[in-house]
Amino acid sequence: MLEYDRRWFLKTCAIAGVGLPADWSVRKAEAAAPAVLSIARSRGEPKDAAAVANQARQLTRRAIDGLGGMKRFVSRGDVVWVKPNIGWDKRPEQAANTNPDVIATLVEICLEAGAKRVIVSDNATNAAQRTFARSGIQEAARKAGAESFFLDSRKFRKMPIKGKVLKEWEVYTDAVEADKLINVPIVKHHNLCRATLGMKNLMGVIGGARNRLHQDLDNALPDLAAFFKPTLVVMDGVRVLMDHGPVGGNLADVKHLGAVAAGTDQVAIDALGATWLGAKPGDVGHLVEAQARGLGKMDFESLAPKRADI
Repeated sequence: MLEYDRRWFLKTCAIAGVGLPADWSVRKAEAAAPAVLSIARSRGEPKDAAAVANQARQLTRRAIDGLGGMKRFVSRGDVVWVKPNIGWDKRPEQAANTNPDVIATLVEICLEAGAKRVIVSDNATNAAQRTFARSGIQEAARKAGAESFFLDSRKFRKMPIKGKVLKEWEVYTDAVEADKLINVPIVKHHNLCRATLGMKNLMGVIGGARNRLHQDLDNALPDLAAFFKPTLVVMDGVRVLMDHGPVGGNLADVKHLGAVAAGTDQVAIDALGATWLGAKPGDVGHLVEAQARGLGKMDFESLAPKRADI
């Protein structure tokens, strides 16, 4: 509504003695509020690798557009750390690592928004030299204009996490010092915590004996989520590893879902990812704990997600 029209409407109501609806201002505020969650889905299944790559790129852009565009999150001159899962020595079609075309598209969008530098990296579980190459992520990120390098062990520093179980831990300093952190997990089954999603993906910017966290993932993962507070989470559901995760390897365990979601509520977007695996969010312990700590909502539908089909 134009400002003149708004003033005329208010004046007319006052003269006529007509009160505005009690929830008018609430409805106006809700209409103006930016989206918290955006979900892009594909209507069809691509027939070849080139079509999958094109689908991943379209879905990623539509998911970000649903939130109002990347300029909502990235400002001119920002240094942006894009954090995919590059943990495993697997090919993209095996769905153990984040889709490389999702990452490349995010790099392009960040640069279009004015980012000065975009960094794409991860603390790989398998040898980084193999995982970065075989995953396709390093090459795709560099072609899109990002820096993609192996983490330097000298740059891990103990920092106060102040969590329930993680009081302090070794954290990669560059990831913390970046202006913006965008967490980009792939949706996968996990044999210990049912699902590896956004919060689990944050383990890739810490060092130390990470296997110790598996003793209490339900508390450790919310600790990391509360510490890092990523600017944005982009969930790769182009291909989903439905079983034998987090490593996988058998193409029979991979489902082509054709979906990408983006959001600012870490709990909500992880809850959505859990449903893509056929799980109930309430059955995933770290989601229940994260919601109890006030980190977000498992009931992602209550956030009125924006939806787009391609």
